Amino acid sequence: MSELKIEVDPAEAGFAPDQLRRLDERLKRYVDEDLLKGWLVTVSRHGKLAYVASYGQRDAEAGLPVEPDTLWRIYSMTKPITSVAAMMLYEEGAFELTDPVHRFIPSFRNPRVFTGGSDQRPVTVPASGPVRIWHLLTHTSGLTYGFHRNHPVDAMYRAAGFDLGLRPGTLEEACDIWASLPLLFQPGAEWNYSCATDVLGRVVEVASGQSLDEFFAQRIFGPLGMTDTGFYAKPDDLDRLAALYARAVNGKAGRFNSMAEEVRKPPTMLSGGGGLVSTAADYNRFLQMLLPRADSPAGELDGTRLLSPSTVAYMGRNHLPGNQDLERFGRPLNAESPQRGVGFGLGFAVVLDPAAGKYVCSPGELSWGGAASTAFWIDPAEELTVSFFTQLIPSSAHPVRSQLRQLVYQALG
Repeated sequence: MSELKIEVDPAEAGFAPDQLRRLDERLKRYVDEDLLKGWLVTVSRHGKLAYVASYGQRDAEAGLPVEPDTLWRIYSMTKPITSVAAMMLYEEGAFELTDPVHRFIPSFRNPRVFTGGSDQRPVTVPASGPVRIWHLLTHTSGLTYGFHRNHPVDAMYRAAGFDLGLRPGTLEEACDIWASLPLLFQPGAEWNYSCATDVLGRVVEVASGQSLDEFFAQRIFGPLGMTDTGFYAKPDDLDRLAALYARAVNGKAGRFNSMAEEVRKPPTMLSGGGGLVSTAADYNRFLQMLLPRADSPAGELDGTRLLSPSTVAYMGRNHLPGNQDLERFGRPLNAESPQRGVGFGLGFAVVLDPAAGKYVCSPGELSWGGAASTAFWIDPAEELTVSFFTQLIPSSAHPVRSQLRQLVYQALG
């Protein structure tokens, strides 16, 4: 089990301790006002943990506190892991980023694009080109999510059984269903947050000849010492699993059981887009592997190399056409994440212009979060990583992510 312990004094890491304590003071208010039940935050600098804090309960009804080894549903923080897995195979020559997805998933051979009508009577045309692997990595494939509830195709996903927390069938079966439904737009024409990373997970399976859980365990989790990360909480670990909550009508956090149980047993569908549970210590090791540091290149941790530094740097570039940001090129559906001044790389959001986004950070920062309000960012310029764990749906319920940045950067330097 990887440990979560302070490795360097905050002052030695370049933080003003008194200012850093503001982080605790502000976040505690969320629990005291019953907006969150509990949380855990980590701050690392130069590859070493400088600050770890937690408050509240992992299971309020059972009276169980947040602990360093609490297991959290990280949902879409699974996506960067799947993206790393894909790029590991890319480095081995398993595919090129321009390869069509139908090379690995034949049902994607003849996609069609929605042009009008309704979910019951859609009007479609043939796609002008294939969905390619780089489209999956950048969410420019034309795929969507049923829970967006913003487009007739979203309704078609729900009719097929795909909604928030619902994943019928195996990953192979799910990909075939998604391939049979219309795309929202021509591949590469727009950005839309979607099940594309789940499809990417299936590409990883076919290209590697391993199931996604096997690939993760043998090629990523084992080498990085992420012993508590997987697609479900094992029976002996269920007492460490945090309960799941949702924002009620009155704004308070209420128990949310409809999605809570799915990680208590092995899933039928291995979701590379949102299926993992992890601990703060494990995810911190994943972040340190991606962080370029003076004493260790990006893509490597403790002498174990998963990716080359050049590949990690390439993943962190903005891959949206014309260097556009999400506000101009994307569909603004994930309101909890900034759109202005933020592009998208191969598996991460990437900051292009902090002034445009109106929050303090560095150009080149990589980030993403999960549906239960978890979040992380990597700031290569400052050799800084921050992660935040809680269990509240939706992730747009409170401005925790933006306030975390304010509170961390005001204490730096």
